[in-house]
Amino acid sequence: MKYCFGVDIGGTTVKIGLFKTDGELVDKWEIKTHTENQGEAVLPDIAASLKEKMQEREMDTAQVSGIGIGLPAPVDENGIVKNSANIGWGYKEVTREMEELTGMKVASGNDANVAALGEMWLGAGRGHKNLIMVTLGTGVGGGIIVNGQPLIGAHGAGGEIGHLCMNYEESEACGCGNKGCLEMYASATGVVRLAGRRLGADDSPSLLREGELSAKAVFDALKEGDQVAGEIVEEFASYLGHGLANIAAVTDPSVIVIGGGVSKAGSILLGYIEKYFQEKAFFANKDTKFVLAELGNDAGICGAAKLIL
Repeated sequence: MKYCFGVDIGGTTVKIGLFKTDGELVDKWEIKTHTENQGEAVLPDIAASLKEKMQEREMDTAQVSGIGIGLPAPVDENGIVKNSANIGWGYKEVTREMEELTGMKVASGNDANVAALGEMWLGAGRGHKNLIMVTLGTGVGGGIIVNGQPLIGAHGAGGEIGHLCMNYEESEACGCGNKGCLEMYASATGVVRLAGRRLGADDSPSLLREGELSAKAVFDALKEGDQVAGEIVEEFASYLGHGLANIAAVTDPSVIVIGGGVSKAGSILLGYIEKYFQEKAFFANKDTKFVLAELGNDAGICGAAKLIL
């Protein structure tokens, strides 16, 4: 029996999965991400954890097809990271270093692309070879799969859809330094920003004036029929739907998978996004399906495993 490892490196924890090459998840666990000293311990810690698991299961390297790694940074086709915000790395040859540490074959990719690959292989995108995955969390992550392969690009930044410019009049800056990025309106923090602006515009009654403002609170209020929440969600969905129509005109997906914390609002979310997508979609893209991601926090390890396969 052949196996492979899927590794999803985050700023706080590293998630690791042991898979059979047919996609069956045999075991999964987490270790802490030690980011101090420019994250020098991150890869050695992972290598030690994999060796420990192999000893525990009495496996040798001949049984392992390789290790796939998803990283929270742009990664080029050689597995090189130039910079990473969350794990302290500057220039890092991830694939080469990991191969030297483990003696096994390694493939590395950006975490959003890798999550998209996971959803294509074992999740909501099964049966599709052309898909866009959008992760609506603290930011807006994106992974684009064309003909079964992640779109990486020259700098490892293919699929960074959170930084499409969607509002040329915006005066505030996005975390990336530009103004008007999709992430400023469609992430969890973006929804809160839109809500703050809307609530400050007048004193219309709303459930949102009562508790702590969050993306979840906005969607909960929407489900209660709150009119102001409805206006906020319409604005959020117009940015996201129009942005996805732009990307669909370039990549022509058969399915768009929506994941991340905001997607927990459920199918009500898809209806809003789809409405605005249809408003701007090129005629050839109008039958693109919208689905909610299925793998949750396992998308990264699943996609990382698929990367090596």
